Amino acid sequence: MEQLLVPMIARIDQVIQETPDIRTYRMHFKEEGLMEKFSWMPGQFVEFSLLGSGECTFCIASSATRKGYFDCSIKRAGIVTADIHTQLDEGDEVGIRGPYGNWFPLDDLKGKNLLFVGGGIGLAPLRSLIQYCIDNRSDYKDFTILYGARTSADLCYKDEIREWQSNPTLKVVLTIDKPEETWTTNVGVVPKILEEVVKPEIAGTKVITCGPPIMIKYTILSLKKLGFADPDIITTLEMKMQCGLGKCGRCNIGSTYVCKDGPVFTNEQLRSLPDEF
Repeated sequence: MEQLLVPMIARIDQVIQETPDIRTYRMHFKEEGLMEKFSWMPGQFVEFSLLGSGECTFCIASSATRKGYFDCSIKRAGIVTADIHTQLDEGDEVGIRGPYGNWFPLDDLKGKNLLFVGGGIGLAPLRSLIQYCIDNRSDYKDFTILYGARTSADLCYKDEIREWQSNPTLKVVLTIDKPEETWTTNVGVVPKILEEVVKPEIAGTKVITCGPPIMIKYTILSLKKLGFADPDIITTLEMKMQCGLGKCGRCNIGSTYVCKDGPVFTNEQLRSLPDEF
């Protein structure tokens, strides 16, 4: 329980500039033996603190099946994240609390076709699950990743995406919003490409989606149009989290606390929430 309340000191091993405004921080815990004890499930998040600046919630963007480290991918979007981007480098130390929240329903995904639909920084929470499923590939059937961003420069994890593209058991579909001179694949927003290019099989398929709220909204509308049932559509409300403990009241939607009851929800669960969502 202590690790949920008192920050553990983590040392930054690597900083990866994913896009002009997104960095991935690869870390391990400073205390000997703590990294081996630290366990998380795909979809969970941590509280990341920078002394003198503040604390923010970020999903763990890597799978616990990849040993010896964990990743947080951070988009520069406010005062604390700006400080993280400008003040932290390899060898620096930060505070980590967690892990918090629920996780993707791994048992429900076994034996199913998997369709991952991500946009922008929304690939970060999906990446943890994608890595987990790749490392347990025999548990799953067809495996498709649809990922889009505003421009090609805004696509995260470019090196890893190339690894996914070279994996014959994965289908990877990329798209950007507007044409670029050197871009030779799909152009169009994610829901459009989902309907016109991916054309997923409905029977036996689970869809996991995350991205900007507007993308999630229209992706779910497209999935419903294609015939997907609400329990087969899974998303994560990454932007709704604050303290991680259900105490600050910033993430409640009615009586549901995203940081404790989520952040992972099926569309069936989302439809039961008040209209304020």
